[in-house]
Amino acid sequence: MSEFEPKIVAYCCDFCAFAAADLAGAMRLQYPPNVRIIRLPCTGKVDAIHLMKAFEQGADGVFVAGCLEGQCHYLEGNLRARKRVAYAKRLLAEVQIEPERIDMFNLSSAMGGRFAEIVKEMTQRIKEMGPANTDRRQQPVES
Repeated sequence: MSEFEPKIVAYCCDFCAFAAADLAGAMRLQYPPNVRIIRLPCTGKVDAIHLMKAFEQGADGVFVAGCLEGQCHYLEGNLRARKRVAYAKRLLAEVQIEPERIDMFNLSSAMGGRFAEIVKEMTQRIKEMGPANTDRRQQPVES
């Protein structure tokens, strides 16, 4: 049996987090290839439904990466995203999926090394938890 390789989705803002990911590539930093980046104009555009849909479609982990707090190019987008990530964590707990599978990070465009660390951290965290249990079949109700 092969070792479990998690599928991780990263929602990254264009100005900072995506630029940091691009910088990590330009610096040729090594990190696991488990992350699929979705580029957003601002993390304020991500909604809890998008985060939950990623799990429904097979992701084992999700993270949102935006501008440093207080430095959002759209003023408060990253603060809205942080609240939505917290809400998604509560939703995951309600459906008995580990809320640690989702997280929020803040980066500047110059933090390519930190982006690589986040990918390694999330990959290791999800590997330790194993595949996400997103089986939505109803369990028989006993009377």
